[in-house]
Amino acid sequence: MRRHRNAKIVATLGPASTSRETIQALFKAGADVFRLNFSHGSHADHQRRLEIIRSVEKEMNRPISVLLDLQGPKLRIGTFLNGPIKLEQGASFRLDLDKDAPGDTRRVSLPHPEIFAALKEQTNLLLDDGRVQLRVERCGLDFAETTVVIGGALSDRKGVNVPDVVLPLSAMTEKDHCDLKFGLALGVDWIALSFVQRPEDILQVREIVKNQAGIVAKLEKPAAIQLLDEIVAVADAVMVARGDLGVEMPAEQVPAIQKRIVRACRKAGKPVIVATQMLESMVTAPVPTRAEASDVATAIYDGADAVMLSAESASGQYPVEAVRMMDLIITQTENDPYYREAIAASHAAPRADTADAIGYAMRHVTGLLQAVATVAYTASGYSAFRMARERPQTPILGMTPRQTTARRLAMAWGVHSVLCDEVIDLLEVSDLACRTVQAEGFGHSGQTVVISAGVPFGTPGTTNLLRIAEIQ
Repeated sequence: MRRHRNAKIVATLGPASTSRETIQALFKAGADVFRLNFSHGSHADHQRRLEIIRSVEKEMNRPISVLLDLQGPKLRIGTFLNGPIKLEQGASFRLDLDKDAPGDTRRVSLPHPEIFAALKEQTNLLLDDGRVQLRVERCGLDFAETTVVIGGALSDRKGVNVPDVVLPLSAMTEKDHCDLKFGLALGVDWIALSFVQRPEDILQVREIVKNQAGIVAKLEKPAAIQLLDEIVAVADAVMVARGDLGVEMPAEQVPAIQKRIVRACRKAGKPVIVATQMLESMVTAPVPTRAEASDVATAIYDGADAVMLSAESASGQYPVEAVRMMDLIITQTENDPYYREAIAASHAAPRADTADAIGYAMRHVTGLLQAVATVAYTASGYSAFRMARERPQTPILGMTPRQTTARRLAMAWGVHSVLCDEVIDLLEVSDLACRTVQAEGFGHSGQTVVISAGVPFGTPGTTNLLRIAEIQ
């Protein structure tokens, strides 16, 4: 089963997409990666969905990737004595650690001492996704006296964002540790880490995950944007999480930040997912707005590896239609002659190392010889990811003897992953590559295939070989 597009689709599963029939329909409509959002649902819910995914994968004989999205540290205020309140602009409002005392129009608890430890005068606090804004006038280790900058209604347990400071918080809560252990035992392929602030957050998770799954850094904090290159360097992939990013930063800055993140990931050869509200209106409508279609197309023109559906596929009324529409927008955009111009114009220079030299040569050789496919024989996926970085015009077949690698490659731009047998020599790789290209419907006898691999075979990260072969 072949996709006739390069960018991939990530579809979130939820109440609207729990049955086997729906999950299979989502895959057939174009979903390449399924996201399990651990902010919602029980372990049993997620286990049932993953078992269905693996059943569909077996039936369709195509590797399917599963992304576990950890909730991360959720900062929330306490409760109010008499229900929701309304804060007026210019009013004084106190936050403190007294979680046993219900709030009122003058104060409420904020049971997070780490926030008070980081606060300074004139720091801004955003409540309820930025609908209410406070400015700190005076603070200590257990309180903050604030002025209401933007007033509005406020109810129990609304979220708190602190965009101006780096909070001394681990990106992993106790719940996240439990969820991560559970997900790794299930065999998920990617772990998405929420509210990343610094490279150390990724390295902390890496110590637990090892090589069991790829790590996706969700960028939704201003502190992360300031350390963008350092975070991209240690992550396996990146998600542009525009929801919280749009809360903590002015909305008008988000488009430029999105482009900056995509460029940084393309330069580093790391997959990048653009997420949040891409086809939001399709939660309740069978077709998107023209602005939403343009938003998806913009991410594709920028060269994003994947675009993601959240509520549209998890809880919306038209989950399958949303995936199908995403597929149509991507396909239409990639068929636009300007698309290749845009991709070429934003292509970053390769690094001065062997893997990027092979990728650079591959892109030019496939164009010169009109090759029908590029084949990356890879154990870890490294060769295929480096080929995807180059955004060649020919399809990339990621051939691997490891099922975990085949599934992980379902995230990568332009990669059609294929599970294959182990090989021991170069001739065997060439023969297998040509047979696979033909069997998967990418070429026929007499056409040219360009092969990349690492020698010795089976050694991760050793892309050092480029070979040209003809299908017999």
